[in-house]
Amino acid sequence: MSELVSNLDEAAATEPGALLLLRPRGFCAGVVRAIDVVRLALEKLGRPVYVRKEIVHNGFVVNELANQGAIFVEELDEVPEESVVVFSAHGVSPSVRESARERRLHVIDATCPLVTKVHLELIRYARENYTVVLVGHRDHDEVIGTLGEAPERVRLISSVEDVDKLEVPDPHRLAYLTQTTLSVDDTAEIVARLKERFPEIAAPPGEDICYATQNRQSAVKSVASRVELVLVVGAKNSSNSNRLVEVAERAGARAYLVNEAKDIQAAWLQASPRLAVTAGASTPEVLVAEVVAYLGRNGYTRIVDVDAVEESVRFALPVELRA
Repeated sequence: MSELVSNLDEAAATEPGALLLLRPRGFCAGVVRAIDVVRLALEKLGRPVYVRKEIVHNGFVVNELANQGAIFVEELDEVPEESVVVFSAHGVSPSVRESARERRLHVIDATCPLVTKVHLELIRYARENYTVVLVGHRDHDEVIGTLGEAPERVRLISSVEDVDKLEVPDPHRLAYLTQTTLSVDDTAEIVARLKERFPEIAAPPGEDICYATQNRQSAVKSVASRVELVLVVGAKNSSNSNRLVEVAERAGARAYLVNEAKDIQAAWLQASPRLAVTAGASTPEVLVAEVVAYLGRNGYTRIVDVDAVEESVRFALPVELRA
């Protein structure tokens, strides 16, 4: 537990009506960068600016940018040739980049640098004739993009059971990588089993699960035993938001994912004299504020700020937008 959390006012946190408001929460550096990319592209390059997929997994953010003029599409064949297109924070496969070249699109890449790091690791291992075990969720945009770098070299798994069924051509040339938004504890169990089955497996040169995912999960774990309920503000398709719910439940609290204040059910609050609120890394603070205001109207009037760790990470903008 961090020093900041250990200095929490325990008396205030344990009183009925206490609302523990966790920090860090909400936007991470990669999300801030991606949103800034779209806004600056609209400002500097003018309309139309197309965005492939959701720029981040949050409908409120997507709608806000759409209202400012961004046009969201699922695939590049919806984008007129020679137009400006932004790739989302989750990254894309080489086939998508090739399609953009064929359509002579002006690409601005908003891929999170921490996702790019995983892509580069996979490319390096593939060039060295390694089989790469990728730990992640098959249908997530990030995993789809990462897999596309060298699909013939990758084995995708998501559980310890998958490790037990895993077959590889050469256990002496084997490496693992992970999606950036996984549960830290669940991933640790999977990696431990991988190392047990394949003692020579190579690890990534640095932790793949991103700093923001780890920090938000640590904050939840630090307070879960103090409250009866944890509310995570985030979208249903946000991987890191869903993982926060799982982390809270694993630590012993009831937990629910809510997209906005109106999703909160009165029955959840009846047996919860104390609760905690956090938010996924793609959730805007305005939605958290609405949840806190709603809870205040329902008896949670003692707000206790809980600071788990200070975040200072910033990512540079793509070169096209730095001027």
